[in-house]
Amino acid sequence: MLIQHFKMLARYNTLANHKLYGACSQLSDKELKQIRPAFFKSIYGTLNHILIGDRIWMGRFTGQEISSTGLDLILYDDFEELRKIRVLEDEKIENFMSHLNQDFLTRTISYVNNQNKVYTDPVDMLLSHFFNHQTHHRGQIHDMLSQTEIAPPVLDMHRVLRP
Repeated sequence: MLIQHFKMLARYNTLANHKLYGACSQLSDKELKQIRPAFFKSIYGTLNHILIGDRIWMGRFTGQEISSTGLDLILYDDFEELRKIRVLEDEKIENFMSHLNQDFLTRTISYVNNQNKVYTDPVDMLLSHFFNHQTHHRGQIHDMLSQTEIAPPVLDMHRVLRP
């Protein structure tokens, strides 16, 4: 049951990102990068942060130790390049979740956070955090979009996943 839940969240994540990037693509580069009252300073900064977070957590899930420093880096300065990389990352996430098994869900993962503290947490909680992190920051982008001329897309899970 939990495996199906994470598969559903992965699918939702892909579709929600697609909708969000579609709305963001209507903004100029200046609007995307405009400094706003947000933790990662702009729509563009927040899009990059989500990708950074995804790479950190996916690395941890696959047994790599990935540093969680530089959470505000701009990995890709060009929106279309960032969008293409987002699509590839979402494919990796869906593929990973499609191969989940019960053994993996009962494990723990030890990692070093961005304040150099070591934590060991259950995988099922970390997977939930992984998807919650994206949703949290998509909500921030949704709010920043509402400050532009572009209407933010509907991102309610039940509406995004509805056939």
